[in-house]
Amino acid sequence: MSRVQHLIVSEDEADQRLDRWFKAHFPGMTHGQLEKHLRKGDIRVDKKRSKAGDRLEAGQTVRVPPLSDDVLKPVPAGKGNITTPPKLSDQDIAEIRGMVLHMDDSVIVLNKPAGLPVQGGSGQSRHVDGLLEGLRYNFPEKPRLTHRLDKDTSGVLVLGRTRQAAKHLAEAFKRRTTRKIYWALLAGVPKPREGTISYNLAKIVTANGEKVVVDRDGQKAVTDYSVVEMAAQKACWVAFKPLTGRTHQLRVHAVALGTPIVGDGKYGGPDAFLEGVISKKMHLHAREITISHPDGGDLTVAAPLDRHMVESWKLFDFHENDYEDPFLDIEF
Repeated sequence: MSRVQHLIVSEDEADQRLDRWFKAHFPGMTHGQLEKHLRKGDIRVDKKRSKAGDRLEAGQTVRVPPLSDDVLKPVPAGKGNITTPPKLSDQDIAEIRGMVLHMDDSVIVLNKPAGLPVQGGSGQSRHVDGLLEGLRYNFPEKPRLTHRLDKDTSGVLVLGRTRQAAKHLAEAFKRRTTRKIYWALLAGVPKPREGTISYNLAKIVTANGEKVVVDRDGQKAVTDYSVVEMAAQKACWVAFKPLTGRTHQLRVHAVALGTPIVGDGKYGGPDAFLEGVISKKMHLHAREITISHPDGGDLTVAAPLDRHMVESWKLFDFHENDYEDPFLDIEF
């Protein structure tokens, strides 16, 4: 067991996310362990409680709590910030490159499949972050994550190819100037068929781990929604436009409408599963994003549906090409 350490953020570490800083200094610490320390207040930045996504500034002091022997020692300052990239197989490289929807000198956009985590955590050894070395190409650094999707949510994932590009993109998400459209298959049909959901959300700890619930004292969470097509009253294809970015926002808001996302047993329980041959995977897809490009202007990218959702769309005779954006007149 190590002692409490107070480490100074160096100039070349400025603007790194706190979780990525820990990954560089303590490769053996899992994301789950980090989150546990953060929740308990064991990890602090300049004596203040912090979150995994907080951006660091040069000169700040990070309090590192006593760590067990299974967590690797911190790498030395300076050179230690550059870790040996993992060795990827040809199959790994082909897989991550096969996800690319858009690539330029500053931005890469992926179509993340359902079931693949964005970052590592408890019991997660394979994730997008661990495959990013395969997207380095001839660049001196691998691309950086700028936001996250749930493990079971498929669709658009935006990466920055340089630190400055990643900073610009992350700021766009933070300022909520991005326009995001999600598609989902819901069990049932919400009433009314279009509108705005505004339920405050809060995290609670249950016997099965953390969960997000509707709580009037929680954080503001707002989502526009519109039913695109229906399969009688059994199910519907809905488009969501989140105006805020809370954890599990769309999943909880869908349940609040009385129509859980198909496959979302965590929030919808048995009502989230349809009888028949419908896949039990989560039917939530980050379909499209419009975001400020680091080199100027806006970038819009759309992602084709994941394989299990394609099959469900065929079963219900829904057609991607029939979609007309119901939110075009709404500013973002």
